[in-house]
Amino acid sequence: MEIPASQKRQKKSKDIKMVEEEEDFDEDWEEIDFDEDEEMQKYWRQRYFLFSRFDDGIRMDREGWYSVTPEIIAQHIAERCRCDVIVDAFCGVGGNSIQFAQYCKKVIAVDIQPEKIKLARHNARIYGVDHKIEFLTGDFLELAPTIKADGVFLSPPWGGPEYNSRKVFDIQKMTPNGYDIFEAASKISSHIAYYLPRMSEHKQLAELAGPGNEVEIEQNFMGKYVKALTAYYGGFIFHPKRKSKKEQTDQIED
Repeated sequence: MEIPASQKRQKKSKDIKMVEEEEDFDEDWEEIDFDEDEEMQKYWRQRYFLFSRFDDGIRMDREGWYSVTPEIIAQHIAERCRCDVIVDAFCGVGGNSIQFAQYCKKVIAVDIQPEKIKLARHNARIYGVDHKIEFLTGDFLELAPTIKADGVFLSPPWGGPEYNSRKVFDIQKMTPNGYDIFEAASKISSHIAYYLPRMSEHKQLAELAGPGNEVEIEQNFMGKYVKALTAYYGGFIFHPKRKSKKEQTDQIED
């Protein structure tokens, strides 16, 4: 479903024009021809679900189109994971980092690809939150021991659109290994949110919590369809007995 033309942003602000001038993208930047590329057309139709401010100058590479978290889901996760400092360990083009910046005092956005960091910074400027995000280029598994934060969000590559054809998604077959990713995050904080394909093995996610510990597995819907699932650990687990979100946040920051 496309947003009616009357609701689309027709003009780019002066700030957005300045963002475009400041970014230095590679000369071999791939412009996607959505009229000719049938594989990408379904993602184009979903553009406003991915970024509500798409018309203000959002930029994504091919991988970003099919890997970014839809904005409504990213916003929900960010609200649940509010804390002082959170790490977005595989930030991609910045969809989750932008939403975390709305709820947290600081976001540390990490990606191994320099071009992804450029795109994430560019998109964050469009939303006016780039000043709240520290961008780091590098391998999260190597950087993790040097990072200090209250919580960690994990949304590693799922292996491209082909993942959708699997009946069960084995996180140990991810690259990097899903268990290694979680272990690295655990060295930063016990408060972790893990965003994964909807067919991920629940037993594996429970194993990550460790003996005697809890995991909350939440299905993330787009309309009436399950888009993905998020596994919450530590203080990110929702406990109804806590009277307010502030109490939940206080426990994370203690």
